Amino acid sequence: MTGLAPETASRGGRLKGPVGWTLITTSIGFVIVQLDITVANVALPQIAREFSAGTSALQWIIDAYSLAFATLLLTAGVAGDRFGSRRIFLIGLALFGGASLACGLASSAAMLITARAVQGIGAAFILPSSLALIAHASENDEKTRISLIGWWSASGALAVAAGPVIGGFLISSFGWRPIFLLNLPLCALGLLWTYAKVSETSAENDGRFDFVGLLLAAICLFILTGSVIEAGRFGWTEPYVLAGFGLAIAVGVAFFKFEATVCEPMLQLDLFSVPGFASAAYVGTVISLTFFGLVFVLSLYFQESRGYSPAMTGLAFMPLTAVIMFANLAGGKIGTRFGFRPPMVVGMTVAAAGNIVLLVAGLGPVASFPILAVGLCLISIGTGMAAPAMMSAALAKVERRQSGTASGVLTTARQVGGAVGIALFGSLVAGGPANIQAGGVVIFALSAGVLLVGAVLIHARA
Repeated sequence: MTGLAPETASRGGRLKGPVGWTLITTSIGFVIVQLDITVANVALPQIAREFSAGTSALQWIIDAYSLAFATLLLTAGVAGDRFGSRRIFLIGLALFGGASLACGLASSAAMLITARAVQGIGAAFILPSSLALIAHASENDEKTRISLIGWWSASGALAVAAGPVIGGFLISSFGWRPIFLLNLPLCALGLLWTYAKVSETSAENDGRFDFVGLLLAAICLFILTGSVIEAGRFGWTEPYVLAGFGLAIAVGVAFFKFEATVCEPMLQLDLFSVPGFASAAYVGTVISLTFFGLVFVLSLYFQESRGYSPAMTGLAFMPLTAVIMFANLAGGKIGTRFGFRPPMVVGMTVAAAGNIVLLVAGLGPVASFPILAVGLCLISIGTGMAAPAMMSAALAKVERRQSGTASGVLTTARQVGGAVGIALFGSLVAGGPANIQAGGVVIFALSAGVLLVGAVLIHARA
């Protein structure tokens, strides 16, 4: 089976039959990937008390997931093209479910960190393959693809918004372990429905597999992501951090040189010449950098500068998290009617305007919250509008046999962008409320600038 019946994926984005099942199963995958990022942060204080874990161990409970996730996204995307995205998606769900059980039963911080790393591997297998399955389900119908991605993005946004609430309730009532065990029924449903209802994508098993390219890519992304994480902790000028970036660049250059000469590369470099792909990858990187970096900074601001409790901080984020799901759906609907460029251009412009509002309001201890809320709403609306269109743009002109690789490149760019945003913005506000206020000026100005550049870039290519 190499796709889904065309009649179920045409006529302006009908989401019925096999297309609907593809949306449901891939959304389940996206939800568990996003949910586990947010709920784990809420659980850290209880985990620290139970295992007598220090700050370093707590950081690695978060970073082990992120590091494994970012390292293997591209590999997983290529594997989907090679062996079938449905097969890779099923493997990812199984890994994630098994690792979640291990997290819930962990008897030490070391065991929990190891299980979190395996969760990251499972997440890496889930994310690009889910996008590839959506690309195949749309049967090259742009309206259907944008609509599917809009709903898929909305499910992830809902998980981000609901994560702290669900985590807080479970932890308060039952302790931290159920937040990981919650994944088990979701993974089971995803496995069952994917196996029974979703068709396999085309797979290319003939020819030589580029293991050298795969290894070089994984090493480069591991070093790059690890260096970004360490830079956020200890500073961008630390010698070993600079050495890490230098080594990542060297391995990256070796990877691209090897891919340009090998007969059957894992990454076809002409992918970046596909109309709209490179621009969409840039937009995805910028959106993740500014959005996740902003969330990290505002978490510090609300608690350190304004003195909010964790519960109050969650409520303060409502203008950002409550709107983004609906913005994703709106972006999908606009995209199905007008194409993906308008929601990308308008979305990035609106998000830039939101950062300008925050720049005017400032991050002082008595900054007007209503003005901050307006800025957060604008950022949420803009980001939510642009995201589904950006992902559709990245896949629009790519051959279906390369959809897994393209999804892997895009999700890698977004993951690394988010890691850079958290590390860079975090370093600008480290040191207390005074630095948060001063750093906020640089952060909002920088975010507005790169978002406007992205809007101009996409508009110019229209």
